[in-house]
Amino acid sequence: MNIKIKAIAAVVLAAGLISAHAQSADPAPAHKKAAKHVARPKAAPAATAAELDQLKQEMQNQINSLKEQLSDRDSQLKQAQDSASAAQAAASRAEAAASSQQQAVTENASAVSTLQSTVTDLKANQVSVVTSIQDDQEKVKKAIENPDAIRYKGITISPAGSFIEAATVNRTGATGGGINTPFTGIPLDNSDAAQLGEFYGSGRQSRLALKAVGKLDNVTLTGYYEMDWLGTGITSNNNQSNSYVMRQRQLWAQAAFKSGWNITAGQMWTLATETTHGMDNGTEILPGTIDPQYNAGFVWARQYGFRVSKQFGKGFWIGASAENAETLNPSGTIALNAGTTILLGTAGVGGGLYDSAANYSFNKTPDFVVKAVFEPGWGHWEVFGIERNFRDRIYATGVPAFNDSEVGAGIGGGFRAPLANKKLSIGLKGLWGQGVGRYGDTTIGDVTVKPWGGLSPLHGFSALSTVEASPTKRLSIYLNYGGDYIGRDVFSTTANVGYGSTFANMSGCNTEPAAGSGANANGGTGFSPSTPANCGGNNKDVQEGTIGYWYNFYNGPKGRLRQGFQYSYFTRNLWSGNGGATNPGGGAQGTDNVIETSLRYYLP
Repeated sequence: MNIKIKAIAAVVLAAGLISAHAQSADPAPAHKKAAKHVARPKAAPAATAAELDQLKQEMQNQINSLKEQLSDRDSQLKQAQDSASAAQAAASRAEAAASSQQQAVTENASAVSTLQSTVTDLKANQVSVVTSIQDDQEKVKKAIENPDAIRYKGITISPAGSFIEAATVNRTGATGGGINTPFTGIPLDNSDAAQLGEFYGSGRQSRLALKAVGKLDNVTLTGYYEMDWLGTGITSNNNQSNSYVMRQRQLWAQAAFKSGWNITAGQMWTLATETTHGMDNGTEILPGTIDPQYNAGFVWARQYGFRVSKQFGKGFWIGASAENAETLNPSGTIALNAGTTILLGTAGVGGGLYDSAANYSFNKTPDFVVKAVFEPGWGHWEVFGIERNFRDRIYATGVPAFNDSEVGAGIGGGFRAPLANKKLSIGLKGLWGQGVGRYGDTTIGDVTVKPWGGLSPLHGFSALSTVEASPTKRLSIYLNYGGDYIGRDVFSTTANVGYGSTFANMSGCNTEPAAGSGANANGGTGFSPSTPANCGGNNKDVQEGTIGYWYNFYNGPKGRLRQGFQYSYFTRNLWSGNGGATNPGGGAQGTDNVIETSLRYYLP
């Protein structure tokens, strides 16, 4: 194509040159000077000129044809470009449509996944809702048919802790104390009662408990009442009807604030009693015994108290209480100076509410107890202190009557900790001080009396160690060993005055009373009829080792049926005195072997 165009252009150029040359051969104007004569070429033949014209015409025709072809080609090219542009635009539109379709597919897939997840959640929620409704229905059914508590005007009332018991006790040495062991009445080995055994069966320890709880926004109000039939009325006996009276065990009210403050008032376990959680009432740790007197060495009292405690964080509590005081009757040999008498208390009087057969001290102040509890994550740890105030009035010849006040105090502590994945627990609790004997389980003594009439608090020590095992959910086994001790406190180097005197007549301790001598004949002292004649020593200590178990035959929504068995070995030791030839050591001891059984049904 380019070669043809170039050829045509060359022909046109040649024709132009020939035409220009022909024009330049015209003669010059006449007025100019004539030039040299040049010979003129001969004119071209006519045929040649015509051929040229024809050639030009042909060339022109070819040029026009080429122009037309070029125009056609340009038109076709433009059409091709337009088609390509249209195709490209269509491709772009198709790509955009494909991208949009892909995005739609992705969005649809996401929507489908979300929908599937939503459907799964709805199914799970439906199952949860159905399960929740079924649980609520079961709870409502249980609340109607088997309520855990009684609802009364927003108050929840529960009898949990109530049980019916059939208990027995069998002793090798008689005490005359029923199923409740009088520790200081353990018969001496050579007493008449030690030669006899005793058996009692009783339901008196059966218990009724009622707990009422009302919850407000910032405080929980609780009232608690607990009683049994271990009380004794004037006409109570075992002759025919076993007509024993109800006994108030606990009766208290409490306000527990969300801020950690806790205020409790009424008859309750003393703050010195060990608990399982903080200082919460109702979590007291009691020896797992059948004996209602628990175990020698156990530190406790149930009495009026006003208690305030505060929880700090998760594992620290501090509390204090003011509790009802009572001074045990003076112990030991009291030998007052001539013309001296004392007034410490009195038996109940007519018109009052005290028992005329019991003694009540004229208390100066309440007993004060302070306590701190730690629960660091392993075990429960306690430390506490007790402060007591004793007082009597002294009447002596030649001087005006006056009051004598003495202070008693003690410090104690204990711990309980789990072992072996909580299948085993160990514990130790103790109290040491002056005048704290009534807080020991055996209540040996608080004070003795000096010759001039003043009171002298006795040094005492109580301790109890415990091991408890739960090898199965049904069975629990316990081992306890503890004791209470009271020290000597004498006021004469020549006579039997004070507590634990070495001059006490102990000559008859190893001799059973003879026929016709009667109880406490010939200077005998102590607990009739367990003390031989001429065996006037004071109690030094009482120790007890116990092993027992509880087995739950059933423990479920219908209550709990459990059976227990316990064996205890007691020793009671007297302070040594003047034994003479018949008792060279001057001491005396009583031992007892006790087997107890229990069958209890607890309300759920």
